[in-house]
Amino acid sequence: MPLTPLDIHNKEFNRGFRGYDEDEVNEFLDQIIKDYEQVIREKKEIEERVHELTEKLGHFTNIEETLNKSILIAQETAEDVKRNAQKEGKLIIKEAEKNADRIINESLAKSRKIMLDIEELKKQSKVYRTRFRMLIEAQLEMLDNDDWDHMMDYQMVAAGEDVDGEKDE
Repeated sequence: MPLTPLDIHNKEFNRGFRGYDEDEVNEFLDQIIKDYEQVIREKKEIEERVHELTEKLGHFTNIEETLNKSILIAQETAEDVKRNAQKEGKLIIKEAEKNADRIINESLAKSRKIMLDIEELKKQSKVYRTRFRMLIEAQLEMLDNDDWDHMMDYQMVAAGEDVDGEKDE
């Protein structure tokens, strides 16, 4: 067991013939006691400081571990977000392609219907034109017909004129 300052202070030496000077020994022991007390105080302060620094080191070690775990979690989360965004992007592209195909198909169907409608209108136009031509030709035939001339003669006779255009009395 190590000596304490009190052990040094209480130490008694046997006196011998022609021994050491008692005052000089006591003075030296007092100096040893002071120095030893200072060493013990410094040791205690150092131990307290070591304990304090050990606690801080433990605290910082915990913080470091927590930060490392947080960084790993953040990296994993970022990867998850990235993967999800890529999946969602692919789904959006597929949906857009489906919509584009649907729109194209609908446009083609409408285009075909419009073409059929145009063909039907052309046919109806030809039929109308033919009928209109036939009507006009029939009307022209009626105008060119001699019946008009006889009709004019008939009206004159009915009004009292002869065929020559003179009035009957």
